[in-house]
Amino acid sequence: MSGNRRKAFLVSAAIVGGALLMTACDGTDTATDTGATQSTDSAAPSGSSAAGSDQGSGQGTAKGSDAKDEGTGDAAGSGADTGNGKREQVEQGCGANDISWSTKSETQAGGYILISAKAKPGITCYLPAALPIVAFGSDGTEAGPAEQAVGEQIKLSGSTTAYAGVQTKTTKENGGKELDFIIVAVNNDDSDPVSLPVGTITVDKPIVTNWHTAPADAVPFS
Repeated sequence: MSGNRRKAFLVSAAIVGGALLMTACDGTDTATDTGATQSTDSAAPSGSSAAGSDQGSGQGTAKGSDAKDEGTGDAAGSGADTGNGKREQVEQGCGANDISWSTKSETQAGGYILISAKAKPGITCYLPAALPIVAFGSDGTEAGPAEQAVGEQIKLSGSTTAYAGVQTKTTKENGGKELDFIIVAVNNDDSDPVSLPVGTITVDKPIVTNWHTAPADAVPFS
C-alpha cells in the first residue's frame, strides 16, 4: 500500500472514528472489542464441528459455525479440514478485526499510551515484525518509530498479549492537537484499522514502539 493511499485511508478512518467517539467519556483504562459479526479475509476461519460429524460420514467434512468471532481458547474442532477426517489449525497474519484491543494511560517516560492486543477467542494469528500503524486526527498524522530496529514476530493465541507504547507528544514546546482517540492498524497492509478511545491527549510528533510480549518493554523514550 503506497504512503499516499494509506494516509488517505487512515484519514477516512479517523473521521469515522471521531464521529463515533464524540460522546465517549474520557478514561484512563478503556477496553475496546473491535470484532464485527461479519468476518473479513484476515479473520481466522471457524468451523467448529458438531459431535460425531466426523464419524461415519465418509466424506471427511464437518458442519461449520456461522459465528466467526465466537469460540473457546482451545483448538478442538476448529481449523481447516484436510479431507482425511482431521482438522488442522490455521495460522495467519493478524488483522485489526482479529484482535481484542485495550488502551491504558501510563505515567512513565513523561506519559504514554499502552496499547494491548489479544487474539479473539478461537483465533490464532501472527503480529508481524514491524511497527504498528498509529494515526491521529483527521489529517492522518502517523507516529514515528520509537526504536531503531523492528522486533520479533509475535504469535497471538489464547491469553498471549502483545503491547505497544505510544508517546503522543515528544516536543517540549507548548501546543499540539487535542484529541481523544487514536487509529491503529496492525501494519501497512491492514485494511481495517480501528478507532480506540484514549481520553484527552495532546499530539505533536508522536512515536510508537514495536510490539512486545512484556508491557515493560513497550515504554517509549523519545
